[in-house]
Order: sequence, then C-alpha cells, then structure tokens
Amino acid sequence: GHFRSLFLRGAVLSFARRAATNISISNGIKTSSLVCSNNQEKLWKLGKLNHVAIAVPDLDQASTMYKNVLGADVSGVLDLPEHGVSTVFVNLGNSKLELLHPLGENSPIAGFLKKNTSGGIHHICIEVDDIKAAMKDLKEHKIRALSPEPRIGAHGKPVVFLHPKDCGGVLVEMEQA
Repeated sequence: GHFRSLFLRGAVLSFARRAATNISISNGIKTSSLVCSNNQEKLWKLGKLNHVAIAVPDLDQASTMYKNVLGADVSGVLDLPEHGVSTVFVNLGNSKLELLHPLGENSPIAGFLKKNTSGGIHHICIEVDDIKAAMKDLKEHKIRALSPEPRIGAHGKPVVFLHPKDCGGVLVEMEQA
C-alpha cells in the first residue's frame, strides 16, 4: 500500500540523487543522465518500473496466495539455473511482482532467506533504453555493477544488478527495455 509506494519512491529517488551528485564534465559535455536539467545531453534514460522482486520461502504457497486469494494473473514457474533462482511472475497490469525461490546450491536467494526467514523485498527492476551506456555511465559515477557484463534475465533481455551500497541500500536491477 502506501508504505510500499513510499519505500519504492524513496529508493528510486535515493538512487537518482546519488547519481546526480556525481555529475562529471569532460570537454564541456555533461555525462550524467539520471537527473538532468533540460539542457543536458542524455546518453541513456531510465524507463518504467518493470518489477519488484520478493524472495519467498515457499514458492507454491506464495503463488497460490496471489492467484487464489488475491485473484492475480500468475505465471508458471520458470527455473533460471544461471541465476540460481526459480521465478513466478504476478502480473499487475502496470507492473509485476517477481516471486523468487532458491534454485541450486549457489543461489543468492538462499542467503537472503537465511537472514529473512519469512521472505521479503529482494530488489527492484527498472528498465533502461541502453544498458551498455548505462553501465559505462554508472561506472564513471562510482556506482558498481555486480557483474562486468549484462546477463540474460527472466524476460530474455540483458540485465545487470547494481550494488545496494551505491543505491541507497536497495539492490537495483536494470533491464534493457
């Protein structure tokens, strides 16, 4: 509800403020594009919120709750061994929830669930129009990516995760639009 929308707004604004405080000028060209005044050249653009990912200890139970209790349009289970997760998408019309459950021994979700046994919000995913340009620009602004190159995500598109310590404490996934 209201708290969750405030949380997401705060996370995105914190992320944008971090980038805005690191605007660099080289040869008279301003290279930040997250927060720009109208006269700045934009190298890449943030798009819409694609999804909010929620780590769940029981994927079947969570899927059933969203489908049968809340009446949501819920996808089948998609296993992503290269990411160490099983996912289910809950379609909300204007965005999605991604239910995440550990898959395999090296799952990043297993560690999250050890600390948060009931589950919880794991990350937010924001679309970008040029993921490679975004990664280059963010690196110049000292915002770390968790991998040197994008990987293919659950939607079959390139994705990269940004370090939560550089994004206001929020794990941010960027997905090529």
